[in-house]
Amino acid sequence: MSTRQGRRRWVRWTVAVAGSLVLVVGVLALLVWNGVIWPNRFLADGYDVRGVDVSRYQGEIDWPVLAAQGVDFAFVKATEGSSHVDERYAANWAGALETDLVVGAYHFLSFESPGEDQAAHVVEQVPALAGTLPPVVDAEFYAGFAADPLPVDELRAILDPLLADLEAHYGAPPILYTTSEFRDRYLGDDYGRYPLWIRAVALTPDVPRHEWEFWQYSDREVLDGYSGEEEFIDMNVFDGSLDDLHAMTLD
Repeated sequence: MSTRQGRRRWVRWTVAVAGSLVLVVGVLALLVWNGVIWPNRFLADGYDVRGVDVSRYQGEIDWPVLAAQGVDFAFVKATEGSSHVDERYAANWAGALETDLVVGAYHFLSFESPGEDQAAHVVEQVPALAGTLPPVVDAEFYAGFAADPLPVDELRAILDPLLADLEAHYGAPPILYTTSEFRDRYLGDDYGRYPLWIRAVALTPDVPRHEWEFWQYSDREVLDGYSGEEEFIDMNVFDGSLDDLHAMTLD
């Protein structure tokens, strides 16, 4: 075989291997995108206590059906900013409470209204009910604020009074839901007294395990029991036992 023929065969082999790898990666990416396989499902298997978080996008929920699928807790969206109420909040709150789930409500932080006003809005909508989890403040980038973030002092001037007022009313520190990017920019280690719910849907959180209580490990699960415009549902784990989770609830 000539050197030229050998080189051509090597090039054809290389192209074939590269094409096969691209095809395999493409198929895997498609399966992940469609929720057929999800790496974090395997990484989250070591946790016994699991839960969902829902909003209007899941539509009407059959809570007994949802709860029967290995679900131990549920966070339902209640409020956003200083005036918005999730249209499914009342039904989700009441329905979840009729099951054995440990239930909590979450508030989506607005960067455009005072923290005091947002806290008053949460208090008006979410009862301080014994046996439920402290309210969650969902602090993450939205709309154009990812590309043009608020200065740290401006964000904290909204967040700090919101957290303080909620703690004063509910008698427990609120839970902070956030992403690693948001945490690194705005929170650092200054908010360590608040239970942390971290979002990490590709790999395990890059926050040390002892620093978080809840981990949202997937936003592409499919369960029975809901019929909204969103086919997927968020899945979470709690780093502790079910007794530990109950110990976090309001008195």
